[in-house]
Amino acid sequence: MVKNNVNLKGMTCGHCISAIEGSVGKLPGVNSVKVNLDSGTVAVEFNPDEVTLDSIKETIDDQGYDVQ
Repeated sequence: MVKNNVNLKGMTCGHCISAIEGSVGKLPGVNSVKVNLDSGTVAVEFNPDEVTLDSIKETIDDQGYDVQ
C-alpha cells in the first residue's frame, strides 16, 4: 500500500467530502480516503498495482475539484 496526500481547491462543505470520498473510495485498489477541508487535502491509501495516483486525481477532477 502507498499513502499519498492530494492538494485541492474548491472544497467547502460536507457535500464535497461525500462526493470525493465516495467516488475515490469506489476505485479498485483504494484502501482508504479521508478529506480534510481545513487543509484542502485528501489522504489516500491505495495499491499501486491496482490503481494509479493519476487515476485518483482524475476521479477527483471529474467531481469538479481543482487538483493541485
